Order: sequence, then structure tokens, then C-alpha cells
Amino acid sequence: MEYLIAFIVGGAICVVGQLLLDFAKLTPAHVMSIFVVLGTILDGFNLYDNLIEFAGAGATVPITSFGHSLLHGAMKKAEEEGFIGIGMGIFELTSAGISAAILFSFIVALIFKPKG
Repeated sequence: MEYLIAFIVGGAICVVGQLLLDFAKLTPAHVMSIFVVLGTILDGFNLYDNLIEFAGAGATVPITSFGHSLLHGAMKKAEEEGFIGIGMGIFELTSAGISAAILFSFIVALIFKPKG
């Protein structure tokens, strides 16, 4: 049952993104930004953790989880370190994903010839 719930919630997030692309005529960058901000807002109201408990990977895999991780890390470090902890916390939880994205993008750019 956990897999079905994760599939439905993750799929629903993707459907909302596709609807924004198709009917609101937003660019993928706009939709991604909206989802990151939405994940941050939901985490600010302590709602995203409940969604993660309910949906598991259906809530942690989509881009909304990135916004959740940014705010979650910033708030945790801010409590420990004060104002300077905000900047430290943002990258503490997300640095592995950001580093992997940069590394794999570089490798793909070396292997394939970009169009343009």
C-alpha cells in the first residue's frame, strides 16, 4: 500500500506541474521555481513533514522536497548557530544533490555535443 500512496502523491505533484505547463503556459523553470517555493512554504507551516510521513518517496523525490530541504536545513542551523547558520544550513542537507548535479552535468557536456 505504501508504494501505491507514494505513486499517487508523486504522480499528483507531476500532474499539477504538467497542467501548469500546458494551461498556464509557464516555462519549466517557472514551474520548478513554483514547486521549490511551495515546498518551502509547506515546510514553513510544518505540513511537508506530514506529507513525507504519509507519502514517503512520493513526497521526497519531486522538486518540492528540495525546497523543504533548503528551509529545513536553514532553520535547524539557525537555531544552533544564529543568523550565520542560515547560509550554512541551506547547503548542509542539499550539498550532495547539488554537487552531483554539477558533476554529472559536466560529464554529460564532455561526452555529448550540445546543440545551440
